[in-house]
Amino acid sequence: MDALAVILGDTGFAQITAGQVVMIGIGLTLLYLAIVKGFEPLLLVPVGFGGILANIPGVDIATGEGLLNLLYQGGLETSIFPLLIFMGVGALTDFGPVLANPKTILLGAAAQIGIFVTVLGAIGLSLLGLMDFSLADAAAIGIIGGADGPTAIYVASKLAPDLLGAIAVAAYSYMALVPLIQPPIVRALTTLEERKIVMAQVRKVSKAEKILFPLLLLLLTALLLPSAAPLLGMLCFGNVMRECGVVERLSETAQNALINIVTILLGLAVGSKLGAEYFLDWKTLGILALGMVAFALGTAGGVLMAKLLNLFVKDKVNPIIGAAGVSAVPMAARVSNRLGLEANPGNILLMHAMGPNVAGVIGSATAAGIMIAYVGS
Repeated sequence: MDALAVILGDTGFAQITAGQVVMIGIGLTLLYLAIVKGFEPLLLVPVGFGGILANIPGVDIATGEGLLNLLYQGGLETSIFPLLIFMGVGALTDFGPVLANPKTILLGAAAQIGIFVTVLGAIGLSLLGLMDFSLADAAAIGIIGGADGPTAIYVASKLAPDLLGAIAVAAYSYMALVPLIQPPIVRALTTLEERKIVMAQVRKVSKAEKILFPLLLLLLTALLLPSAAPLLGMLCFGNVMRECGVVERLSETAQNALINIVTILLGLAVGSKLGAEYFLDWKTLGILALGMVAFALGTAGGVLMAKLLNLFVKDKVNPIIGAAGVSAVPMAARVSNRLGLEANPGNILLMHAMGPNVAGVIGSATAAGIMIAYVGS
C-alpha cells in the first residue's frame, strides 16, 4: 500500500490544484471555440493547447528550460515572433482598398481611440488605488485596444516586460473572439437602414501605386517616428515582396510557410502563460478587463467615425466597415462583411472593409511607436 501511495502521489491527479483545473478548462474551451465554432482556429488551437500543457502538474514544459518557456523567451521577449508575423501580414496584405478609398484611413485612425482612452483608464485605476500600473504599464495595456497581437507583444516587451504574458494572452484572445465581440457593438450603434448602405465600387489601383505606397509609408514614418520603424518596416518589406513581382518565392514563403511556422510557435508561447500561477491573479484579470474596454471602444470609434463622415460626403459609407478599423486582419473585415450580408444579402462589403482594416494595422503600429517614443523615454 505504501508503494501504491507513493506511485499515486507522483501522478498529476494527486498534485493538481483547483487553479490548474480551471485553467485546463479554459484551454479546452479555447479549443472548443476553435474546432466547433470556428473562431480563428489558427490562433486558438495552439494557444489553447499550450494553455493545457502549461497547467499539467509536475511538467516543466512551460517553465525553466521547458520548450514552451524557451519559445517564450526566444520569440516573445526578444520581439522576433511579432516582427516576423508583421512581415508575413505585409506579404498577405493588399493596400489597394486604402489607396482606392483614402477616406477609410480616417476609420482606421478613429478605431485607435480605444488605445489612448484605456491608457487613461489604467492610470485612473492606479490613482484610485484599485490597481498598481505605471505609465509604461498603462501604455502597454492600451495597445490591446488595437486588436493586434504582434504589436501588443512588441510594445509590452519594450515597456512592460513583466506584463508581457498577460498582455499577449489578452491581445490574442480578443483577436480570436472578434466574431463574438464586435457584432453586438455594431448593431447597438447603427440602424438597419445604415447597415443596408451599398457602397460604390472602388477604382482599380495601379501596380506602381502599390509598390510606391509601402516605400513612402516606411520612409515617412521612419523619419517622423523612428520607434515605429521596426513594425512598419517589416510590414512594408513583406508588402513590397508581394507587389514587386520579382521575388515570388520569397513572397510565397512569407505568406505561407514562414508565417504558419511562426504562428504555431507564437501561439504555444502565448499559451504557456495561461498557467494558473500567472493567469489567476488580480492584475492579470484587470488587464483582461481593460483590454476588453479598449477593444470595445476601438470598435465603437471606427463605427461612429463612419457615421460622422456620412454627414459630409456624397458617397455614403456603410458604418459597419468602421468596426474593421481595429487591426485584426482579416478577421474584422470578414465580420463586417457578414454583418453587411445579414442586413442586405446582396451587399458585399469585404473589399471596402479591408480599407479601414489595413489602415488599422498602420494606425496601431504608429500608436505603438508613439507610446515607445514618449512613454518609454
